[in-house]
Amino acid sequence: MARSRSEQMVARLQEMQAAVPDIEASAVVSVDGLVIASALPANAEEDRVSAMSAAMLSLGERIASELGRGNIEQVYIKGDQGYVVLTAVGDEAVLTVLARKEAKLGLIFLEMRRAAEQLTAMI
Repeated sequence: MARSRSEQMVARLQEMQAAVPDIEASAVVSVDGLVIASALPANAEEDRVSAMSAAMLSLGERIASELGRGNIEQVYIKGDQGYVVLTAVGDEAVLTVLARKEAKLGLIFLEMRRAAEQLTAMI
């Protein structure tokens, strides 16, 4: 039986997390702040993650535009407990990743770019 689009997206998120073990959680969120697919831990609030992801992408796009930095590629936040990295998935969604503080960002950026390309085709 064929998998639904949502199931395919969740599978791709899980593949990304398996490829880079420092990725603790991930989600694809619409620019309106609605969860499209997620591989978040049970204790994560999907609605909160999705709303904040959409807001951060929007703010990042505005900052890049206002300061003449061109089209946004990524937004990332470094906290003392790890990273939150966002990248656009087409024009309608954002890929959000939560990563450990020891994470190698180059690997995460590479895998996120690959995932975003495949997820764009699924949306």
